[in-house]
Amino acid sequence: MKANVLKFAVAVPALLMTLAACSDNQAGNREVIKEPGKTITVIDDAGKEAGTPDITLGKIEPHEHVAITGWLDEETTVAIKANEALGKMSLEELADSYPRSLYRYNLGTKKFEPLKEQKNVNLGDGELSPDKKHLLYSEFSMGDPIYRVLDLATMDSFPITGGPTAGAMSAHWTDDGKVIGAAYSGGAYTASTDGKIEAVKGVPAEGLIIVRQMNGKIYYNSNADETLHMADPATGTQTNLNLARVADLVPSPDGKQMLVLQYADSKKTLTMYDADGKNPKVIAEGTELDGVSWSPDQRLIAYGLKGAASGTNVMGLYVYDLLADKSTSIAVDVENPQTVWSPSGQAFAYTVWDGKEFNSSVVHLTLGMK
Repeated sequence: MKANVLKFAVAVPALLMTLAACSDNQAGNREVIKEPGKTITVIDDAGKEAGTPDITLGKIEPHEHVAITGWLDEETTVAIKANEALGKMSLEELADSYPRSLYRYNLGTKKFEPLKEQKNVNLGDGELSPDKKHLLYSEFSMGDPIYRVLDLATMDSFPITGGPTAGAMSAHWTDDGKVIGAAYSGGAYTASTDGKIEAVKGVPAEGLIIVRQMNGKIYYNSNADETLHMADPATGTQTNLNLARVADLVPSPDGKQMLVLQYADSKKTLTMYDADGKNPKVIAEGTELDGVSWSPDQRLIAYGLKGAASGTNVMGLYVYDLLADKSTSIAVDVENPQTVWSPSGQAFAYTVWDGKEFNSSVVHLTLGMK
């Protein structure tokens, strides 16, 4: 199995919402999404009749020589770039490059503030915790990366090594603010932000590929069986979800749905499922699919797609709108992007690697009705 790794590394829950137009003298016409237990305002546009959901593409701002990996607020991001102040790498294989470091990066002023820098070491990933108080990152020069957790208040960090892991083979934030991943020793681990590392109970003690957590459930597959399984540590039960050849999984922000990348021969499919693996909805199909991410309100899904059109391979970046049930083309000739949404969901950044360095762009969207 060859899986794309999200190195900086979606949907309106259960699609049960309905659109309703509400009007009064003070609020004007307002389109809302109604879900069990809450109501989300989509647009407030006095004097206009309700229409169909629509996305309008705004400006796209380039940010060269930088990889944007997370958003602290609408103007401040976490970014990775070459750090010339540290001098070039000492390893002969990397002697023509500078180490990459982690920064706070202001989109408006384009000023960088160092978060973490280390001579002769490339720092990567840069994934913010759900509360934005910690940063999960990797350090590497040659060979496999070492994952670390950085406290953004104290700037102290610890490695996810030792204990039951023999090293972390992968690492992702859980919805309750821990890190989870596959362990080199087999099975899975969790790491809390205070540095406590534990083995995950209820999953096979073998080579795992995917390890994610949603609402207390563990989703995993293995080298021996690429079919997706779900384990419930509270009950000790394991369930085969019968989703074959799973290359990646992206949990929704509320943990009720998931986007699953599956492959068959030369085709990849991006499908949305409920948390129990049921109610599939195909989002996209192509020869390559990557850069998948949900907007914070779960209305939009960003993804990169490569597919055949008129006998040629077309590469592009898209946003799928679950309300409108359609995709909007954002950019063409974009290969293997990584995407991350702003807190408001009105913008997202995508990053591409050109073979020598990272370059990012920030895409602004207007969500409304037409």
